Amino acid sequence: MPKSGRAIAARDHVLLGEERTDAGRPNDRGYPIRGIVRDGFLYLRNYEPDRWPSGNPETGYLDTDGSPTKTFILEARRKDPSDKFWALNFGKRPAEELYDLGRDPDCVNNLAASPSHQSRRAEMERQMTDKLKAQGDPRMFGRGDIFDRYPIAMPDSRNFHERFMRGEKPRAGWVNPGDFEQEPIR
Repeated sequence: MPKSGRAIAARDHVLLGEERTDAGRPNDRGYPIRGIVRDGFLYLRNYEPDRWPSGNPETGYLDTDGSPTKTFILEARRKDPSDKFWALNFGKRPAEELYDLGRDPDCVNNLAASPSHQSRRAEMERQMTDKLKAQGDPRMFGRGDIFDRYPIAMPDSRNFHERFMRGEKPRAGWVNPGDFEQEPIR
């Protein structure tokens, strides 16, 4: 007879992680995130919240392929710099995020600063950190910069930001020409 639900009690969570998926940030740096899903909640820790999570605006948000939806959202921000959809999709993220997946499956309402969710946030952060330390994740020991030193796999994409800012036009065929921001975004 097949099992359903939580068949093994110790498997009460899923760990998530990302370091780099794109080119286009200064010095080929990534966007490091770790997270945990447990009991219907998602906790995320953004280790470099001053970086752009979808890639730098001036280099076309290279972590998001070109599409009509992307164009629509970028154009909305150009018309209204406070556009909430641009902020949710391309804006910088806070250091910590917590979402109730049952009530907010689209992860729009960040509960990390909510006083009523502090114990859950702290417990999820502790469990995530403990598990990642047990796995030897360098970021948990202050050595996350090792990931930023790995070369980007595709040689044509290496140093994309620096080359682009010097006036070169490195190939970025997965984004539309209009994805590149002409004015700085803070």
